[in-house]
Amino acid sequence: MSFINPNSELASRFWENIPLTDCPVYDFHGHMHELDGGYLPAPEPEQMLKTIRGAGMKSFIFCSHLALYSAETGETANLEPIRKYGEPLHAYLAIRSYDLDFGRDIAIFEANRLIDNRPAYMGFKFLVDYFHVPLDAPCHEPYWQYANDHRLLCLCHTWGGSLYNGPANVRAVAARHPDVTILCGHSFHGDWDAAIELSRAFPNVYLELTAVLDDRGVLERFVREAGSEKILFGTDLPWFSTFHAIGCILDADISDEDRHNILHRNGERLLGVTM
Repeated sequence: MSFINPNSELASRFWENIPLTDCPVYDFHGHMHELDGGYLPAPEPEQMLKTIRGAGMKSFIFCSHLALYSAETGETANLEPIRKYGEPLHAYLAIRSYDLDFGRDIAIFEANRLIDNRPAYMGFKFLVDYFHVPLDAPCHEPYWQYANDHRLLCLCHTWGGSLYNGPANVRAVAARHPDVTILCGHSFHGDWDAAIELSRAFPNVYLELTAVLDDRGVLERFVREAGSEKILFGTDLPWFSTFHAIGCILDADISDEDRHNILHRNGERLLGVTM
């Protein structure tokens, strides 16, 4: 007896032929390396690449924990794995709200847009809830303006009820900077109404699925009310299982066209512009 979704031709082909050439995977929310005070069983690049390649990923965009939390380590932790392994690894420059130096940060970003003639940096990563500095605070404005001018991706940790990266903060940034592609990491987890409303109100706001899939039925609601064209695949790897997340999408009560949009078509469209 098969437990593969009988209503999805894509699901059967995916699990039987993984990686599937006509349905690659684009993961827009990853991390890497150890985490102080926490345990991750397989956080190093070599361990993660087994999963990344096994899932048929065409692009894995990450921001190392070490880059996010350590001003001393900085962007070395993002750049070294890309230099060593190349595709499909790409990075977000970490915006550390306690250690902002716009000139320094942009110099690093511009020097590493390409590594070995391949795209390296795709945009910025904001984790402001952890630093207690609002996403739309004046200190972040130079980064937002640069991202807008260069039409970058910006992955933002967002959470329902947050005073720092909640719906009001994202709304303020999206309204001021329409040419930034804002990826709402975790999709304002728990505040699904606001997530849907913002994705419909702003063409540049996308919903990212990390941790969303722990709540049954939310993905189906996003597809119905926001549209699968506004949803991006992400896992927080190495925090969560890539294959569990793929399985949730393949088993959801949505169409195969929606699955293609989420797993690769939206990513191909966005990265085609950015890259």
